[in-house]
Formats: sequence, C-alpha cells, structure tokens
Amino acid sequence: MPFSVQFSEFGNTDVLRMVEVPALSPDPGQVSIAVRAAGINPIDWKTMQGLMQQEFTLTLPAGLGSDVAGVVDQVGAEVTEFRVGDAVMGTSLTPSFAEFALADPASLIKKPDDIAWEVAGSVAGAGATAYAVLNELGVHATDTLLIHAAAGGVGTFAVQLAVARGARVIGTASESNFDYLRSIGAEPVAYGEGLLDRVRAIAPTGVDAVLDASGRGEIPLSIELAGGPERVLTLVAFDAAPSGIQVHIGGAGSELGPALREIASLIEQGRLSVPIWRTYPLSQTAAALDASQSGHLHGKIVVLA
Repeated sequence: MPFSVQFSEFGNTDVLRMVEVPALSPDPGQVSIAVRAAGINPIDWKTMQGLMQQEFTLTLPAGLGSDVAGVVDQVGAEVTEFRVGDAVMGTSLTPSFAEFALADPASLIKKPDDIAWEVAGSVAGAGATAYAVLNELGVHATDTLLIHAAAGGVGTFAVQLAVARGARVIGTASESNFDYLRSIGAEPVAYGEGLLDRVRAIAPTGVDAVLDASGRGEIPLSIELAGGPERVLTLVAFDAAPSGIQVHIGGAGSELGPALREIASLIEQGRLSVPIWRTYPLSQTAAALDASQSGHLHGKIVVLA
C-alpha cells in the first residue's frame, strides 16, 4: 500500500504521521500521478494548524499539499490529454505529500524535460496566483508596479512575470534581499517607517498598481501612491476591503492552465527562475513544514516522494 502524510487532529507538526493508504483509482475524468515533487505553501501548515476552517471544511484524518509534479500512472476512461508515463506538473485533487495523488487534467500541463522535478513541483500555488493577480491588476508594459514582500513566495513570481511583460517593478523587502530582487529585475526599497518617501524618491509621480503580499499595514500608503484604491490588490490584508481595494482569496482559478504554460515557457527561456531553498524526503515532511513556518527563506521548500 502507498504512503501518505496525514494528521488526525489539528496542531503543530507533531500531529503528522506517515500512514499506509488504499491505492488510488481515478474517476473517468481524472488521472493518477506517481508523485516526484510537491512544493510547500503557507496554506499547508495553516491547514494543519486548523487556521483555515472558516475557508473550507476538512474531514479528519486528512493530508496536505496541492502543488505537484510526477508521472501519470493511471488514466481515467474519458481522459484524452495525457497517457501513462507522461511527466506532468500542476495541482492535485488529493493531498500531494504522498506517494500517489489524483488530479484533474485541466490542472496539469506536461512537464518540459529541462525543468527539474523540484522546480516543476513548486510553481502552481505561488506562481499561478501571481499570474492571476497581475491580470486582475491589469499590469502591462508601460506600468510601474509596487510589490510588497517582493522576495516572498508569490512576490518572487510576480516580480518576474511583471518584468517579462515589460513593467517596471519596485519591491519592498528587507535589505538582506536587495541583491536578490535586483537579480530578478526589481528595484528594492526597505520596509518600515519612511517607505512612502523612499518609493516617491524613485517614482516621483507614484505607481500605477500595487500588489500587497505583506499585510504589514501598507494599504493606506499604497492607495496614496496609486492615486486611489482601484489598482491596489492584497493577498493578506482582508480587513482592508472597506477601503475599496481588491482582495484576492484563493489561487489562480480558471487561469491555472494559462499560468502554468506561461511560467514553464519563461523558465525554459531562462527568463524566470524558481530558487529552491531545500528539499526533504516524504518521511521528513514535518521538518519541511517547520522550516516553512520559520519564514525568511530564500526559495521554495519541496517534498520529494
């Protein structure tokens, strides 16, 4: 029987167990994937801790993980997009911190040969979310975009996707991340008091759009810099909705497929990089989640099955 990482009660990583589970069998419109890599996102440990219960109902015992890359090992009778043996990347329907996972073909693309497994398994959550919110903000080549927490998971993808569109990107971060932000095309500015003046010093007329992935209270100055709330979007400051800004909840939705294809293409062209901070075997998923919660990482954390 295959193994999966599960928890039977909410809590910290000491609630996780490697358990044997029944073999998966895809429905007619699904595929089964032998998992090779599954990237960790903050929603994974928040779910484990019970912090997402207002967003969705979870029946325990449950597993974790949705980013996935692997090899198709079973194909439902109605599936025409993939065949057994295809290498794929995207998101799964069942937990991906496991040896096998089920997926909707619409949530997958074929993995290019020159994209490493750990990279392929790391892009769907943060990368596709970045793609979707840039579209919501209408970011294009003539824009100046301000990104709060530009060196974080979504921020890293948003910077590079916006630069690929021809936009100018200003990114807030700690000074330890300045060189990294410059390397991916952003102009870094430091967090904290005086941020408004620091941004105005390099963008005297303000900015065209703002993506807030920080939630550190930057919404008022973001509205001021953007000349209004219409093109300010937050991923985290949900209490700022009354100000008229856009609030994005969830991932890429229907844009997942286009997002995955664009990201994969840019990676192949060398125009987008996905830094991998560290990989862990499936048996050390708890350690991987602990590392994710510690924050201030310089890249993605990936579980390898």
